[in-house]
Amino acid sequence: MKKNLLILLSLVLMSTATWAGRKIERPKLVVGLVVDQMRWDYLYYYYEDFVEGGLKRLVDEGFSCENTMINYVPTVTAIGHTSIYTGSTPALHGICGNSFFEKGKSINCCGDPTVRSVGSDSKAGKVSPRNMWANTIGDQLRLSNDFKSRVFGVALKDRAAILPAGHSANAAYWFDKSVGHFISSTYYMQELPKWVRDFNKQHAMKPGDDPKMKPEGVTLTFKMAEALLENERLGSGDVTDMLCVSISSTDAIGHEYGTRAEQTVAAYKQLDKDLAHFLRVLDRRLGQGQYLLFLSADHGGAHNPNFMRQHKLPADGWGTGNTVKAINQRLAAKYGVDNLALGHYSDFIYLNHARIDSAGLDIHEVKREAIREIEKNDKILYAVDCENAASAPIPQLVRERIVNGYNRHRSGDIYALPRSQMFTWEFKDDYIGTTHGEWNPYDSHIPLVFFGWNVKHGATTKPTRIVDIAPTVCALLHIQMPNASIGDAIF
Repeated sequence: MKKNLLILLSLVLMSTATWAGRKIERPKLVVGLVVDQMRWDYLYYYYEDFVEGGLKRLVDEGFSCENTMINYVPTVTAIGHTSIYTGSTPALHGICGNSFFEKGKSINCCGDPTVRSVGSDSKAGKVSPRNMWANTIGDQLRLSNDFKSRVFGVALKDRAAILPAGHSANAAYWFDKSVGHFISSTYYMQELPKWVRDFNKQHAMKPGDDPKMKPEGVTLTFKMAEALLENERLGSGDVTDMLCVSISSTDAIGHEYGTRAEQTVAAYKQLDKDLAHFLRVLDRRLGQGQYLLFLSADHGGAHNPNFMRQHKLPADGWGTGNTVKAINQRLAAKYGVDNLALGHYSDFIYLNHARIDSAGLDIHEVKREAIREIEKNDKILYAVDCENAASAPIPQLVRERIVNGYNRHRSGDIYALPRSQMFTWEFKDDYIGTTHGEWNPYDSHIPLVFFGWNVKHGATTKPTRIVDIAPTVCALLHIQMPNASIGDAIF
């Protein structure tokens, strides 16, 4: 009996020792790379022009989710970056646009009057992630090991650096064109680290120059990311670190010149070349297969309407601002009160609740009158009362995206659903640029490629969504998904 007990005890101790010696395997570093305004089809439209080792390497060696869609409206930068890293939508994470109205006041998505710039005396640093109501992959990563992981954000745009990095990030850096270099905010620090000051001296631009309008802005962003990687020694510790990088020049150039311009082609060729170099840096510093990288986009972009018309494809604009004026005229004529429509963002129309309340009007009746005015425009398919969007008589997919994009504290009251390929403004015959914001595939179909640590080569055309990115990364890391995540891990 004693012998049997000794054998049993021995087995228990061996099992305990084996379990105690086990360690959850994780990569040294997670890199999130978001390319602003990158349509999904650019992976293949430019494929033959890509160099070996850049975007072609991701496609040829990584795992591509070929049918990843944005499941909300509007499809814009701040929301896209937030949704990628939170796994959520405006209804829950609170970022409803690059700017939005809250309690009748227009605010910047990252605006924060309680902080100041670090690295300049301008207003460009009076920003933080505080307007975001959810946490991110990086926040969850830091929570998972009692904040030992280090998380950083880098971009030319403030919102593209701040929102991905999350609330507990060690730092975020963005470009202040008024001084010609990267800055930060007192939300993160009181002064720039020496390595950032040295980088700024080496790569200073003339104040007023905007690197977002040049392919060189892509290179500058990658150089800053590489300097951060080296000087902060990311991936060199006992826990996983995270680097969130966003490429902003592709969006600014796309807006100015459209989807088929030589300037846009040059920007994506530069992106490809710089990515190839950055991947070599990661391979050298961390080792191939020792880091996990994902590439995606915050939104796509519509083809230029004049370009479409030249090829007998329908395209037009409907003038959101003019619609707001028409609503105000109708409501003033009916109720004798001016300016009952506050403004618009993308296709959302905001009503002035303070004026409606003070005039003793019924908000529901005012909405109905506004909707009647909007629906007079034959370029609009439907005008939807956002509070009741779930029961609107429109296709389920579009209805779901309106519901996901509507936040009752910060979104507009009415969503105007235009015909496809319809811009929110009237344009001239010489207009060559583009925009984004709609539910349609040209704005909502985005690339999503996972690469590196524990990722096997392959692809899927099964439906995936922008909100699936965060839970997928968290599942690979064996950590809890962000606290407002509504996505599903992709496997």
